Amino acid sequence: MFYFCLSLGINLINMRKLNSIIFFGLFVLISSFTILASSWKIDDNFRIHFAGNSVEGIFENFSGQIIFDENDLASSKFSLNIKVESISTGNWLKNRHAKNDNWFDSEKYPNIVFKSSKFSKTANGFNVKGFLKMHGIEKEIAIPFTFVNNTFKGNFSVNRIDYGIGTLEGMSKKVSNEIKIDFVVPVTKEK
Repeated sequence: MFYFCLSLGINLINMRKLNSIIFFGLFVLISSFTILASSWKIDDNFRIHFAGNSVEGIFENFSGQIIFDENDLASSKFSLNIKVESISTGNWLKNRHAKNDNWFDSEKYPNIVFKSSKFSKTANGFNVKGFLKMHGIEKEIAIPFTFVNNTFKGNFSVNRIDYGIGTLEGMSKKVSNEIKIDFVVPVTKEK
């Protein structure tokens, strides 16, 4: 009887060791397939520049969440926010005019928001599709960009009329419909 109990005890210990080894092996295997894309913090020296006929300036308040890994685009995502109140054209009168209800209407629509939906590689870098919400209107857009030395760079255009910004009447006609956006966004990897 003693030998039977001893044998049973040894077998239970071996089963626990075997279960532990199997569990550890499965954990390592699953972990190797679950590589998380890197999270990045936006540095203070970013530049969001816009330009068109009779209009040019920058946005000074830009924030958001950036998760990006060029080798894991499926796990990458952008959730970005620009404060409309931070518009700066170099002219206080133009700034005030841009914020009023004829243009951006910053009181009613204080943020310009972009949320990514899909990333892809291109011959020159990357492309991100997503939804840009501005002036209460959301539209899908594609933004080409590069990522070199921890800096995102790119440019694209938006049609201000598509977002209900300004009109095609009076002085608004002087401003081009297509507004070009250039951006340089240095980032630091979060720990």
